[in-house]
Amino acid sequence: MSRKVDSVKDINDSKETWRLAVRIMDVWSVVNSIEHLEMIVMDSLGDRIQVLIRHDHLLKWKEVIKENMTCIINNGSVYNSDFQWKVCDHSKKFVFLGGTTMKAIELQNIPPKGYFFKDFGEILQGKCKTDRLEDIIGAVSEINHIQSNTPGKKVVVSVVLKDLKGNCINCNLWEIYGSKFLPYYNDPKNNGAIVILLTHAMVKDGQVSNALSGSKLLINEDIPEIQDFMSKLPTNEQKEKPTQSAKSLSNWSGGSQYSPIERFVHNAKCMSLSQFCKIKHETLCVTVATTLKFAVSKYGWFYYGCTRCSSKAPNPEKAYECSCGQKVEQPIPRYKIEIYVSNGESKYRFVFWDSECAAILRMTAEFMHNSMVENGEDDPMVYPDELEMLLNKKMTFRVKVQPTFSQAPAWKLCDDEAFVKEIENDYIVEDNQSKTEYAKLVPNKENLKTSAQTLSASGENDPESIILMTLAKDVVIADKGEEVDFEASGATQLSDTKPSKKLKIEPSS
Repeated sequence: MSRKVDSVKDINDSKETWRLAVRIMDVWSVVNSIEHLEMIVMDSLGDRIQVLIRHDHLLKWKEVIKENMTCIINNGSVYNSDFQWKVCDHSKKFVFLGGTTMKAIELQNIPPKGYFFKDFGEILQGKCKTDRLEDIIGAVSEINHIQSNTPGKKVVVSVVLKDLKGNCINCNLWEIYGSKFLPYYNDPKNNGAIVILLTHAMVKDGQVSNALSGSKLLINEDIPEIQDFMSKLPTNEQKEKPTQSAKSLSNWSGGSQYSPIERFVHNAKCMSLSQFCKIKHETLCVTVATTLKFAVSKYGWFYYGCTRCSSKAPNPEKAYECSCGQKVEQPIPRYKIEIYVSNGESKYRFVFWDSECAAILRMTAEFMHNSMVENGEDDPMVYPDELEMLLNKKMTFRVKVQPTFSQAPAWKLCDDEAFVKEIENDYIVEDNQSKTEYAKLVPNKENLKTSAQTLSASGENDPESIILMTLAKDVVIADKGEEVDFEASGATQLSDTKPSKKLKIEPSS
């Protein structure tokens, strides 16, 4: 007797003899150290599940699987869905085995390939799962920023997307996605509205961006979804080509209308350290705390990195060409220091990066390391006395909380007394009685835009990490304009990168 077909919604880890009749909605390749395939399949009831094909089965299936095909799949392992970025709600993932079979067959009862668009209103209200990738569609109303491919920087195009209800969100197109958009926009033949459809978009803090793997960008293509959206735009908007904003044309050098504090806390939740320690979800925060003591790690107080960007060198004793394009003859030491901070009885561990440490210490890690070597000390586990200047300081921190990990990277910090006091008095909201709000957010003055790039260790592009920072001279905050290989510098996969520039600062007398 033939085995009956199982429903996708019933998939669990009780067996491996599943028989699925599905349509392959999407398939994409993921390349980290090794390549594997991921795809989304849907059955006749519209239920979907994310599928993984490991590297050892790649050659068998890579040329066989086609997007939008219908097929019968037999046998597969089932595990909890632990993808960093999920594209559907199923709690499990289906993994191909050596004994998995797949037969292409015409199945008319399965709905055609479609998209599951996320409502802009929900994005603006924060009704989004932090680990979920979404499909989005909208008309480009303005070009905010264009960053070309230059040494140490990668292509990024930031646009404002508007839906049919008039809601607007920022959309950041990185690398090949930005490179695809620019020729279309610059082509004089393309006059009128530009409607883009972006699949598997990352959503954070009211912004969206493409993922490094799996996203597809469709621009004014002849598909029902885009044509239907275009037809519903007002007639005058259908004929108008989006323009570049003044900020874009001036390379985003503006921003004087915003105070340093407004730029520092923008899109972040301001909270006390006690609230900070209770966070259960990935959150961008601003808090005030005092540095307490070093958390000594097996990596010591520095790592060897590129002379241009903050990427870790693959081998500190060998010359190499960095991913930023720099030919590095001799990697240089860069600060990476873990420090416990406290506020009252609450404590946490923050990671301080090269530019912040150099700004406070008034010397580079390279200079400090060379001075130690000259004095006969070359052990990276020996913390020089000068580092004590980082301790017992009350600071304001802009950090990314990731509850999965025991430490948080300090993206920006400031030890200016007046700045810290104003943040603490005017922005930190303490727990009291029925108050549950965590933050006083900065008013969205025409959407405070972004300029510098940072990448997460997994290779995914993080829309939050594009930050505009041009602060007053008395505020010690480092420039974040270059790329860093965070994973290479000893961080775990989900930790965010922390770019910096080599500071040419000589120690004061």
